[in-house]
Amino acid sequence: MVSGEAGGLKYQYLAAICVNIISISYGAFCGWPSASFLELGSSSSPLETGPLTPQDQGWVASTLCLGGIAGTIFFAWLADRIGRKQCLLWLALPALVGWIIIPFARNPMHLIAARFIGGTAGGGCFAVIPIYTAELAEDSIRGVLGTLLVLTCNFGVLTAFALGYYFNYATVAWIMSTLSFVFVACFWFMPETPQHLAQHNKVEEAELSLRYYRNIRSRASKDLTEELQLELQKLRVPTEKDAEAKDDLNAGKDSGVSWSDFAEPKARKAFSIGMGLIFFNQMCGCFAMLNYTAVIFQQSGSDLSPTISAIAVGGIQLLGTYCSTVLVERLGRKILLLISAVGICLGQCSMGGFSLLKFLGHDTSSFNWVPVAGFSFMLFIASWGMLSLPFLVISEIMPPKIRNMANMLCMTFLWVIATCTIKAMPLLTDSMGMHGTVFLFATFSFLGAIFVAIFVPETKGKTIETLLASL
Repeated sequence: MVSGEAGGLKYQYLAAICVNIISISYGAFCGWPSASFLELGSSSSPLETGPLTPQDQGWVASTLCLGGIAGTIFFAWLADRIGRKQCLLWLALPALVGWIIIPFARNPMHLIAARFIGGTAGGGCFAVIPIYTAELAEDSIRGVLGTLLVLTCNFGVLTAFALGYYFNYATVAWIMSTLSFVFVACFWFMPETPQHLAQHNKVEEAELSLRYYRNIRSRASKDLTEELQLELQKLRVPTEKDAEAKDDLNAGKDSGVSWSDFAEPKARKAFSIGMGLIFFNQMCGCFAMLNYTAVIFQQSGSDLSPTISAIAVGGIQLLGTYCSTVLVERLGRKILLLISAVGICLGQCSMGGFSLLKFLGHDTSSFNWVPVAGFSFMLFIASWGMLSLPFLVISEIMPPKIRNMANMLCMTFLWVIATCTIKAMPLLTDSMGMHGTVFLFATFSFLGAIFVAIFVPETKGKTIETLLASL
């Protein structure tokens, strides 16, 4: 395959790396409260209203998810109107504004506004970046490029943890605000995706885009491999139809996506699988439990400070996501999701067992390492699949016509569940205890493994036509 020769994939990797610079910024938004709340909640808080109360901290933290809902809806809509590339460039604005507000914040409302605006950028990242990478990538590396979103996001989390150890909260915000400028400078020169251009009848531009991403710009079509000629032919199809077909195509484009498109059996099944993956992505509890890292380390009797504990957790999460990037094209998506769901369940069972024994009054002093080990294993194995791969699989299995709308609905569902689980966790721990809450999450993790085994198809190396035929 011509595009598989040395250098044939470099522009696809380059585009995926450049576009995910902005997800580093969003990851830093996620990790920023860890060290910052220690400073903002202390007696020496620089806020005019005094130290942040626990209630204020809860609102500042969770508002990021509310911003994610707004960002998902807006940027998914914008991606269809002005294109994937232009939409992604606009993500730099809320990311920049969110960071700049933080150093000038004088009360909790200012911080809540900053987090909401920063959350809209995160919603846009998870709504549009998977679509962008899926539309430009070859089947052989689509998985690797798809996992970069969560990998870079986790790198941003770890970066915020590390910077928070050395600098105050305002300095961290100023440092991370520079990522918006780096992103625009790097991503500005990338072309629009071939699929989006072809869908809007810009066939010549679509071919130029495909040639760029396949690194075949100087070769005539007749000199290309049969596979690449077929890929180019697919882009040219709209121009070879008769006038009546063109009118139908334009009418369809004007009418946009309708609910009847989702009612088509294969589209309905793909959408149901996507919603199921998002449900178990959040209900496995890993994201919600990250907010209780300090409590878990404290229960274990660890001598590590909260900031060092957070850095350790961020490093474990980043390592797990890197393993996913390395293994996704070797083992496949389905096996990694299965291993991840079962591993999460085992890690949570060990944590729940320890918490239950402690609740019952047993001496657990010689097993204080169990919560840390169980939590670390849970997070590491979760990053292999359940926390990283649903976004990739969703972008792969959705039919092209509903892909953007379906992804928007799935990501909106994600932000709603994330907000609910974070807010509900204190209520669950009060009513069921930490052990009951962890066992509840373990149950959902086990059900997630069953769901993956029965319903989720393997998408590794398969074209969208093959995937839709298998549904």
